[in-house]
Amino acid sequence: MARKMKSTGIVEDAKQIAVLSTPIRIELVTAIQALGGAATVAELAAQLGRAADGLYYHLRALTRGGLLEEVAEPDARRYRLITPPGERMRLRYQPGATANARAVSKVAAGMSRLAQRDFQRALANPDTVVEGPARELWVARLRGWADADDLVEVNRLLGRLADLLLSSRPASGGKLVALHWLLAPLDAQSLRRGDTAAPKPRRRRD
Repeated sequence: MARKMKSTGIVEDAKQIAVLSTPIRIELVTAIQALGGAATVAELAAQLGRAADGLYYHLRALTRGGLLEEVAEPDARRYRLITPPGERMRLRYQPGATANARAVSKVAAGMSRLAQRDFQRALANPDTVVEGPARELWVARLRGWADADDLVEVNRLLGRLADLLLSSRPASGGKLVALHWLLAPLDAQSLRRGDTAAPKPRRRRD
């Protein structure tokens, strides 16, 4: 499994995914990814606003789990993602009653906690921009019908957003942002018995 991850960036082994189940480890992996795939403890501490001493335990766990490797360099020790250049770490889901699904569910819960924390912190800041083209805080739940072509377009747009943010680098006047999303199919309970199809109602926000 580690060999597959090195060549593709895909992680699907349940034990490896379980290592990511805490918010701080999710933060570390995403921070390293945002810093170009490798970072020192000092750089990570600065990025996350945490004490460096509190990060070593989690970095060692990620290293033992095969998600990071520790590299000794003349100036410092760096932690590097086990992914090929230009690739980002991605989880592959195995739906159903699988160990993979249980591990992915825990990672999703950790991401949800991070999203709630990020939103609450930004909402408490009176300087946060919440209107106009430079808006930086937005929460919504969109519910609507999507056919196969719609899903292709949704996934293309989400992929474009991921590429846009992950290819960015710190710049003068720029702002560090976090984007969280969740796409999930719903069971359309409103369909009447005997109906073979449902109309495509206007999308709405709940």
